[in-house]
Amino acid sequence: QLEFVESGGGLVQPGGSLRLSCAASGTTSGSYAIGWVRQAPGKESEGVSCISSSGLTYYTDSVKGRFTISRDNAKNTVYLQMNSLKPEDTAVYFCAADQSLHKIVVLTPEFWGQGTQVTVSS
Repeated sequence: QLEFVESGGGLVQPGGSLRLSCAASGTTSGSYAIGWVRQAPGKESEGVSCISSSGLTYYTDSVKGRFTISRDNAKNTVYLQMNSLKPEDTAVYFCAADQSLHKIVVLTPEFWGQGTQVTVSS
C-alpha cells in the first residue's frame, strides 16, 4: 500500500510557475512509477507526466517544454516543475503510482493521491 502527501498547488497568474511535490510512503515506493494526472472541470482526466523508478519520463504533448518531472529516490518524492503556466492548465492534479508507467498514462494506476488544486488566472 502506498500513500501520498501532495503539496505545491495554488493560484498563479498566466506565465507563472509552480512546483508540485508528491511524497510517497510505503515499503516498495521506490520501485513504482509515479506521476500526475489532472482533472479539469468539464474535461476528461489527462495523464500529465510520470517518471519510472529508473528515470524514464513521459509528458503529454500540451506540457512538453514547460513542465519537468524529477524524482528524489532518497526522499521517495516526485516533483513537477510547471513553468509558463496557462489558464488551460487549471485543474486538480492527482499524484498516481503504479509499477507500470504506462498504466499512469492510460489512467489506470494502482494508487491515487487526494489531489491538489492548480488555478491559473489573472
